[in-house]
Amino acid sequence: MAKNKVDRLSQYTQEKPILWKDRKRYFGLPISFSRYSFDEDKFYSNIGFFNTEKNEILLYRVLDIKLVRTLGQKIFGVGSVILVTADKTNPEFEIKSIKDSERVFKSLSTIIEKERDEKRVLGKEMFGTAGHHDDCGLDGIMDNGHY
Repeated sequence: MAKNKVDRLSQYTQEKPILWKDRKRYFGLPISFSRYSFDEDKFYSNIGFFNTEKNEILLYRVLDIKLVRTLGQKIFGVGSVILVTADKTNPEFEIKSIKDSERVFKSLSTIIEKERDEKRVLGKEMFGTAGHHDDCGLDGIMDNGHY
């Protein structure tokens, strides 16, 4: 009976191939316990050694993406990518000090756009979930159907 339950669960735990993975780097060396990766539709982070925190962000929920490279990061060949999302647990997630940050930034940007197109999601449709409001003052339709 227990084996039957495991077999039923296995259909939901099949993993997609990972397109990229790296660790947070100190002085250009991957000597941390912060691991990042993404596949074709999700970004994953696994942070910590004794106490671990696993997280996943659906890429179509990313509202904005930014690349930051300080002088120190440029010297060691790393950079940080910041994802602004409609995710409640991670409204702003920083992928800190990764190698090939510009290539990762461009790849993520392309995958995010592809995911949005496939799911037919526009960025403005997610602003309410991220706590943003319409600047023109028309936040919604009143109960009677009029503004």
